[in-house]
Amino acid sequence: MSRLNGKTVAVLATDGVEQIELLEPVKALKAAGAAVEVVSPKDGEIQGFEHLTPSQKIPVDRSLKNADASAYDALLLPGGVANPDQLRGDESAVAFVRAFFDAGKPVAAICHAPWLLVEAGVAEGRTLTGYHTIRTDLRNAGATVVNEAVVVDEGLVTSRCPDDIPAFNAKMIEEFAEGRHREQARAAAETPQPTAH
Repeated sequence: MSRLNGKTVAVLATDGVEQIELLEPVKALKAAGAAVEVVSPKDGEIQGFEHLTPSQKIPVDRSLKNADASAYDALLLPGGVANPDQLRGDESAVAFVRAFFDAGKPVAAICHAPWLLVEAGVAEGRTLTGYHTIRTDLRNAGATVVNEAVVVDEGLVTSRCPDDIPAFNAKMIEEFAEGRHREQARAAAETPQPTAH
């Protein structure tokens, strides 16, 4: 299976990432032929978690300050609670996410990661899913929220939790193989930028 040959995928993550939601999709992406880089505000490595328990360290391939969204074909956003919560407070991380939508590139977000979609101002008008505790946040941001294992909306793939990873991986690879979505880029361009508080 080499559907993603020639494509490079960024994985944006930091300490507190739910490691199975990073490691399993990365394994699937590489098996499909993609080059994958873990991008983080932290240098060196990040601390993966199994729910609330610290687990293995995950190497960082590129510091966020040296990462250019235009160099990647797609973006993976793994979950965990602390991981996206820290990233949504980082203006550079939010801008990195937004850049993929501005360019119409495919994005896959699982569990708590759709918090970053809210912060980047790209959830409005979308049909999404996510971990049950963030669904009110997604609705408040103008998204239509459904309780399904995987949801695809114009190149944006979302899932709820680690149990959904097989379905998430399959749709992620499908959308990443399709590449850019013009409608996604147009919608992002028409969405007002969130103002900094």
